[in-house]
Amino acid sequence: MLIDLTDRTALVTGSTQGIGAAIAAGLARAGARVGVNGRSRESTAAAVSRLRGEVPGAQIVPVAADLATEEGTAAAVEALPDVDILVNNLGIFESRPALEIDDAEWRRYFEVNVLAGVRLTRAYLPGMMERSFGRVQFIASDSAVAIPAEMIHYGMSKTALLAVSRGFAKAAAGTGVTVNSVIAGPTHTGGVEDFVYQLVDRDLPWDEAQRAFMREHRPQSLLQRLIEPEEIANMIVYLSSAQASATTGGALRVDGGYVDAILP
Repeated sequence: MLIDLTDRTALVTGSTQGIGAAIAAGLARAGARVGVNGRSRESTAAAVSRLRGEVPGAQIVPVAADLATEEGTAAAVEALPDVDILVNNLGIFESRPALEIDDAEWRRYFEVNVLAGVRLTRAYLPGMMERSFGRVQFIASDSAVAIPAEMIHYGMSKTALLAVSRGFAKAAAGTGVTVNSVIAGPTHTGGVEDFVYQLVDRDLPWDEAQRAFMREHRPQSLLQRLIEPEEIANMIVYLSSAQASATTGGALRVDGGYVDAILP
């Protein structure tokens, strides 16, 4: 299958590192013009430089903005007025006992993990519908379905994305625009390495720590390893393509078989 995204413009939120950076690289390799987003100009510029080194000739637009705010959304839309592919990847996570999560923390997780994507979708979806082409994707998580006891606020936010994506898909019905969520499983990123070491012995070498984490905290994974960011990106690139025109309103799993169910 040849996926060609030439002449398409994409915005990947939270794309200076981890899954977001891998998605930005995958879209750029497929020919898309890609907006790379970080909160600071410095982190965004560094990510843009790395991506240009990885994908020579790539068209990259720096989008330095805190998308958890209305002002940040306005800045992103000013930098990229028209977007064909929106990947709502921005998200935060942290282990915290359920009874210790206060109101401010609940609000912060909703603002960053849910409302940021809602605002951008509301900004870009009308233009996509007018042009009869568009792809909106929300990066969800296995935690949306199997709520982790150690971070129920994160799980809540990812569950919300499943509802949000289905709802926006209905709003775009019949227009040629698709909206989906992608359920990512436990993935190997720098942030996840920190998270793993919150739960297992910090003195363990990484390979042993990873195996211990999967054995003790994610034993139902059929993959029995952390997913690499590029494996998530491959699904995103496909969903961004013309070939995925009949896939909308769905929750697609790249979870290594973590969720023990046939459907999400």
